[in-house]
Amino acid sequence: MKARLLIAIMIILLLPTIGFAEETTPIDRLEQLSDEALQMVKLHRYEDAKRLLDYFSEQISQSGKGRPLTADELRIITNSYDEAVQATANGTINHNEKINRVTKFRLVMDAITSPNQPLWTEMESPIMTVFGEVKEAVYSGDKEHFHSQLNTFLSLYDVIYPSMKINVDIEQIQRLDTRIHFIDSYRLQVLADEASQQELEALEADLQILFDQMSDDEADPSLWWVIISTGSIIILTLSYVGWRKYKGDREKSREKNRSRGQKN
Repeated sequence: MKARLLIAIMIILLLPTIGFAEETTPIDRLEQLSDEALQMVKLHRYEDAKRLLDYFSEQISQSGKGRPLTADELRIITNSYDEAVQATANGTINHNEKINRVTKFRLVMDAITSPNQPLWTEMESPIMTVFGEVKEAVYSGDKEHFHSQLNTFLSLYDVIYPSMKINVDIEQIQRLDTRIHFIDSYRLQVLADEASQQELEALEADLQILFDQMSDDEADPSLWWVIISTGSIIILTLSYVGWRKYKGDREKSREKNRSRGQKN
C-alpha cells in the first residue's frame, strides 16, 4: 500500500512539469504562424501566405504574455517580417527568392523560441559545402566558378544572418562580417594573392567553430533540475519498494523458521 502511495505521489509531482512542457506560449504561436506562411509560399499560395503574415502582425502587437522581446529581437523580427511581406506581395520577385525571404523570417522566429537548437544550424552542410567550392575555385584559378560559388555562399549566409544575430555573440558576428566583407570586396585580390587567400582559411575555421559551438547542446538548467529531481524520485521509490519487499521476505522466512522450530 505504501509503495502504491509513493508511486501516486511521484505521478502527482510530475504532472505540473508535464503540463508546463505542453503549454503553448504567445511567442510559440507566432513561430507557428511563420512556419505556416513559409509552407504556403512553397506551395505558390502567396496570397494565403500574405494573409498569415498580416495575422502575425496583429497577433504580435497583442501578445503581452510570456517572455518580453528585447529591442534587438524586435528590430530583427520587424526587418525580416517586412522582407517576407514584400516577397509575398510583389509579383516580380521569383519563387526561389520568395522562399529565401520567408525562410529568413521563419528562422528568426525559431531562433527566438529555440535558442539551444535553432533551425538555422541545419544550414551548416550546404553553407560549408558551397564554401568548400569557393576555396577550390580559388586554388584552381577558376574565376567564373569562384564568383558564382561566392555569390551562392553569400545568399545562403544572408538567409541565416538575422537568426545568427539572435543566438550568437556580437563579437563573433563582427569577426565573420569583417572576413566576409574583405573576401567579397577584394575578389580579384583573393584570387591572385596567397596572403589574401588566408582569409578564406580563417573564415572557414570561424564558420566551423560557430556551427560546432551551436551543436554542443547544453540543456536548460531548469530541464536538468526536472531530470535530476524526477530521477531521484524514481530511484527513491524503487529503492523503497525493493527494501519493503526484502524486509517482507525476511519476515516470511523468520515465520517459517519459527513454525518449523515449534513443530520440532
